[in-house]
Amino acid sequence: MKTDRREFLKGVAMSAGAGVIAGCACGKGTCTGADAAPMRNFRTPPMKNGIRVGVVGVGARGTGAVNRLLQVPGVEITAVCDIRGEYADKAAGIVFGKTGRKPHVYSGSDVEYRRLCGCKDVDAVYNCTSWNAHVPVAVEAMKAGKHVFIEVPAAMYLEECYELVETAEKYRVHCMQLENCCYGEEELLALNLCKLGMLGELVHGEGAYIHDRRWQIFNDAQWERWRNRWNEKHAGNYYSTHGLGPICMDMGINRGDRLDYLVSVDSMQAGYEMFAANALAADNPLRKERFAMADMNVTTIRTAKGRTIMLQHDVSTPRPYSRLNLISGTKGVFRAYPRLEIYFAGDDIWKRKHHRFDEKLTAEIREKYRHPLYREAGEIAKKVGGHGGMDFLMDLRWAYCLQQGLPLDTDVYDLASWCAVSQLSERSARNRSQAMDIPDFTGGLWRTPCNSNLMDATIDISKLEFRKIEKAKGQLNV
Repeated sequence: MKTDRREFLKGVAMSAGAGVIAGCACGKGTCTGADAAPMRNFRTPPMKNGIRVGVVGVGARGTGAVNRLLQVPGVEITAVCDIRGEYADKAAGIVFGKTGRKPHVYSGSDVEYRRLCGCKDVDAVYNCTSWNAHVPVAVEAMKAGKHVFIEVPAAMYLEECYELVETAEKYRVHCMQLENCCYGEEELLALNLCKLGMLGELVHGEGAYIHDRRWQIFNDAQWERWRNRWNEKHAGNYYSTHGLGPICMDMGINRGDRLDYLVSVDSMQAGYEMFAANALAADNPLRKERFAMADMNVTTIRTAKGRTIMLQHDVSTPRPYSRLNLISGTKGVFRAYPRLEIYFAGDDIWKRKHHRFDEKLTAEIREKYRHPLYREAGEIAKKVGGHGGMDFLMDLRWAYCLQQGLPLDTDVYDLASWCAVSQLSERSARNRSQAMDIPDFTGGLWRTPCNSNLMDATIDISKLEFRKIEKAKGQLNV
């Protein structure tokens, strides 16, 4: 690790006072020039002529992305890549069938992505590979001057988080994690309420990834067993960003507050073994596998301002799907699972002994305070699909930002802060819940308060030329 450089950046940020670091003025200007390392509010010249995208990893998730990106105005898929030739050819066929243009095709080895990253016809790399390839592909793309968009979790280890941050700063390109849950209707509603101060001073948030994935863990297909191999060796919460990302946006993490430290605890492991014993044939060798991944991990984070965030991870018990999605403040609370519920204290808070959610109020608030981004483009997003439309809304928004020369809604510092929870939660859980410090990847920039770009995000769809809007094939629902 380049600790000296990180400490230097931290010192520069602290001495800047008003938050102006090497030409970067938070909320007022941009980072420009070869010496402007920090990526806060980073933007590039408007890409008015379109964005040429190369998709790496075109399995189930990647194929869905190809079908979805083909409907984003101003986006052209010019290259596809996969280790498996038949998958790459299939993706290329989809592109040709929709556009009449055949993209460059790269396949046949696990380093073919390097050729795609070096392709002169690619402006941005969309990384849908398995976790172990996220960082190598992203780093190669950034070194080639390409913007990069990485599926979750973008990084699994602290060193990978640092590598992504330092590469983005050095080569002056966007590096964004494709955290689609930040673009869900209810997550955006909560963000709007927080922006307007309707929940008061934010105190606590809860997020989760609760999703029974055992059917996938025990899939016999070679290409699907990378999750299996990870779960055999690792503990903690390795899939935190679906719940954590939206909360960080609500709380202004890296924009006036930051994740300070965490503690984590694992339950026993019983779900995988029970599933294997009942679902697999007696001679199936997968029945003998044992897993380090607990049935339930609970991680609690404290921020520099003293807020708390509780995260849960459970992919091996039959609990109904949930991301919890709760944000609580001094004036009210927002909760999305198992159903949307909103409560505001009101002027008579001092007289009440008990507080209850109100269905009528929730329905009124949902309609009245819908986020401008969702109000403008939500219906189109739902038609295209991808986790109920949030995937398409996310892609539509980053493409719009690049075309308009705007900063992206989340940056490489957000990516690193959220992903750091993976390794740190495992370290804590394996050491009797010892507290683990979370690095400051911003180098001190977090001390300058400002709204996230997502808070004020919108899209003027009247100025966009959409292709035929239809349900994109291969989209996931949860």
